[in-house]
Amino acid sequence: MKEQSQRCQRIGDQLRGEISNMLIREIKDPRIGFVTVLDVEVAPDLSHASVFFTVYGSDEERENTSAGLESTAGYLRRELGRRLHLKRIPELHFRFDDTTLKGEHLEGIFSKIHNEGEC
Repeated sequence: MKEQSQRCQRIGDQLRGEISNMLIREIKDPRIGFVTVLDVEVAPDLSHASVFFTVYGSDEERENTSAGLESTAGYLRRELGRRLHLKRIPELHFRFDDTTLKGEHLEGIFSKIHNEGEC
């Protein structure tokens, strides 16, 4: 992930918090599974924001969640405009972040190697 200015990081943190809260409390789209917003990277001109998320479940559940998030982007953006009082609210782009899954996979491999060494 690219390095961001302090202002963009602060705005990204605000967006992450608000989006997370809205997904928990307000969004009722059945396609959206157990999703966690990990990070939000905001473009320097505030025109776009990449919302990195992870979701637990199968590939199909991940695809359904991605589709659900994309369909709610307009609503989320409007609500963010009301709540954050910024001059410009960035267009939201949802990106699945598989870092957690890769970490779990590696942890499983290491555990298996460790257990084989105990015999």
